[in-house]
Amino acid sequence: MSDLSNSVIFPKGNKMPEPYNKYFVGQAYLEMLVPGDKEFNCPIGNVTFEPGCRNNWHKHPGGQILLVTGGRGWYQEEGKTACEIKAGDVVKIAANVKHWHGAAIDSWLAHLSVETNSQAGSAEWLEPITDDEYNKLNSKN
Repeated sequence: MSDLSNSVIFPKGNKMPEPYNKYFVGQAYLEMLVPGDKEFNCPIGNVTFEPGCRNNWHKHPGGQILLVTGGRGWYQEEGKTACEIKAGDVVKIAANVKHWHGAAIDSWLAHLSVETNSQAGSAEWLEPITDDEYNKLNSKN
């Protein structure tokens, strides 16, 4: 099992704070590297997922970029097949595209979350991916 608990490029941070922790199945950690302020208008956070952890379906009104820095996991847009993501991958997510991402069942996952055009508003959090859907992905590997 890939273990990034102490070997990430950026600090793992603290357990996902409220109210965001309710939008995750499993344990995730957050270290904000660039705050969401008016000067830079581009919040960047290091998000670390324990094995099996994933976030709910959600949309970013200004879009999002994921820079995967370690481990292995999944990314899926609504209506499309989930794809495996790993260190070095860059995922560009257009504004208002419904998606989810998270760790594989047997691996940690760390990525930088870059919220683009953050002046457009906060993420809209939706329903979780079901355990059945998630387990089917992980049984293929």
